[in-house]
Amino acid sequence: METFGAEFFATTLALVGAVIVMAALLSGFIERSGVPQVAIFLALGAALGPWGLGLMDVTLDSPILQVVATLSLVLVLFTDAVSLDIKEVREHGRLALLVLGPGTMVSAALMALAGWKILGLSLAAAAMLGAALASTDPVLLRGLMRRRDLSGAVRQALRMESGMNDAVLLPVVIVAMALLSRGASAEPGHWVRLGLELFLLGPGAGVIVGLVAVGALDLVRRRIGVRRDYESIYSLGVAFAAYAAAEAVHGSGFLAAFTAGLTISALDLELCDCFLEYGETTAEMALLFTFVLFGSSLIWSGFGLVSGATILFALVVLAVRPLALAVSLWPTRLDRRSRWLIAWFGPRGLSSLLLILLPVFAGLPGSEPLFQICCLVVLISIVLHGGSLMLLGRAEVHAPAAAVLAAAAASSGAAAAPVAAAAEVEALAAPGASEAERITVDELRRLQAAGEPVVVLDARTERAYESSDLLAAGAIRLDPDQAVRRATALGLPKQAWLVAFCL
Repeated sequence: METFGAEFFATTLALVGAVIVMAALLSGFIERSGVPQVAIFLALGAALGPWGLGLMDVTLDSPILQVVATLSLVLVLFTDAVSLDIKEVREHGRLALLVLGPGTMVSAALMALAGWKILGLSLAAAAMLGAALASTDPVLLRGLMRRRDLSGAVRQALRMESGMNDAVLLPVVIVAMALLSRGASAEPGHWVRLGLELFLLGPGAGVIVGLVAVGALDLVRRRIGVRRDYESIYSLGVAFAAYAAAEAVHGSGFLAAFTAGLTISALDLELCDCFLEYGETTAEMALLFTFVLFGSSLIWSGFGLVSGATILFALVVLAVRPLALAVSLWPTRLDRRSRWLIAWFGPRGLSSLLLILLPVFAGLPGSEPLFQICCLVVLISIVLHGGSLMLLGRAEVHAPAAAVLAAAAASSGAAAAPVAAAAEVEALAAPGASEAERITVDELRRLQAAGEPVVVLDARTERAYESSDLLAAGAIRLDPDQAVRRATALGLPKQAWLVAFCL
């Protein structure tokens, strides 16, 4: 028994190491080629699984699957919430309602109807499958969201949908599970208790943990100070603490993780940025590790249910969301290409698999075929949506160095406008800098008018940069996490004034 445990532990560590190493080495290739990152790690799982090297064989009753899947769903929900821009959601409330209404709930209902009619599932089982398959996958969408040629409206719509639809669909899965296990004849008290657990105890625990965490961090920041990279680890700890707190009071730990992230997003933007700068990559590694586990053998089980009915169901599922959103977005002012991108790119992936695993882990009868059907749809979605992303072509993330430097040189002239007319942006030095190291917009203009060599650096965080349409004229985009490497690559003049601004 000890020998088996040691071998299992060593294999798991080797697998984690392989995921991290491959993710790092292939990151540049994936970004340039557009190859779906998920497909590579599913292939890695297949290579390590029983049909490959035989180093691992994960089944639905494997303890490691339940642990990793639970942690992954917590991370998915927390990351979705903490990456939401509350101000953006408020400003584009109508668009959020459209993508969460027709884009999520109507699509889930139509998919459930297809499962009931085409596959002959019970209403409860069809509702679980429809809700799982209506979830859009944030990991698969990440490649699209990083493109600089993506319009702000498309980015906002997809970000809001992927950030909120899991929290909308999770209660549907849980209620359908209760219907399947107890039936509609369950006592009214059971449904009242379930409602309290879902909509009060779970979210309440998440809000409380989030409030305490933000308050404690703010106190320590002011008294002692906290490193930014450790704040990202802190946010992950908040997610797991919220899950544990909710489960301790018999609430939904998953909804607690989401509401904890939402609380942080509403109250502490700096902590959100720290998570997106440092912690999001850690969470992504955990999600890719889950894909490797699925790829070893589980996800391929979907091919075992291939039939005319399942193929028809998969095609209906993949067509429902684009049709629903194409109709619902018609009254908006979005151009045709934007509406098409929002409607088409709703890939099914890890979120769908994790949601449909909940009834499997609960041991509900007939849940294993639901998982296999979901696997089949996810595989088809990876091919179709991943292939579509590759067909869009490679987007320019940064302008060529020569063009950027030319623009920067032009901006140093007296007649050049250093910032957009509507902007009132002050150039800021690094955190903790004294007032003498700061420069106002008027002072920047005086330097340029005097003919001084000035290079304006856009050093906003990735979150602020992507969510804003405000650009400084002639500014060079300088990622604050890769400032030295980027500055060296651009050959920034060492004798010039380097003026960095952030918002």
